[in-house]
Amino acid sequence: MSSKRKAKPKVAVFKFASCDGCQLSLLDAEDKFLAVVEAVDIVYFPEASRRMLKGPYDIGLVEGSITTHHDAERIQAVRRQCRTLVTIGACATSGGIQALRNWRDVNEYIRCVYAKPDFINTLKMSTPIAEHVPVDFELRGCPIGKNQLVELLSAVLAGRKPNIPTYSVCLECKRKGNICVIVAQGTACLGPVTEAGCGALCPTFSRGCFGCFGPMESPNTASLANQFRMQGQSEPELQRLFRNFNAWSWQFRQVSEEKGRK
Repeated sequence: MSSKRKAKPKVAVFKFASCDGCQLSLLDAEDKFLAVVEAVDIVYFPEASRRMLKGPYDIGLVEGSITTHHDAERIQAVRRQCRTLVTIGACATSGGIQALRNWRDVNEYIRCVYAKPDFINTLKMSTPIAEHVPVDFELRGCPIGKNQLVELLSAVLAGRKPNIPTYSVCLECKRKGNICVIVAQGTACLGPVTEAGCGALCPTFSRGCFGCFGPMESPNTASLANQFRMQGQSEPELQRLFRNFNAWSWQFRQVSEEKGRK
């Protein structure tokens, strides 16, 4: 008697306020992505297919932050449809670069940019998915690393913990034999407080880390900020440094708001 083939896990990919870069990272995984496709059934992925099957889904990948009332309602529906919900990228995990609006009057931006401000219906803040619904795993990056995404999906399918680093970019620099740009050049670099994942891309080319992968597991952001002050960085420069792709992550926000009060 032949046994029935086990159904593949259903995967859905959702987009909120973002640039689509993290979804494109999945498509850029090429051969590795094809191997994942063989193991799962991607039933909802507007960026890549016209196939739009309704839930429930086994795995939901969510890119983007919540910036509108409609999205705040939609993420609730997405959460109910997904057994495992994974947020991907800086927008979904910390509000993204658009979270810079959180320190300003969004209505003033609307007035300056749009000819018909009355047509714009938006929230005052850009917030990560986890501020609205429970999230099972957060995959950092702006954009995410395609190898990390494949590892995450493989781990979920295997029922194991994903092998995603929580240490800082500094360890990646050490492994590559990079000379520390903070010590050697006095360059402001967020590597000591930023989660690894990019392969120390910027420091490898003698540039400071911009914090694309968000705070590492236990960042001492206050100490790093004091080091930058000793090297001559001004308070506005420090605030701009910490208010970047992951500005609304509380570890970075705490330091930038402290500087803003001075």
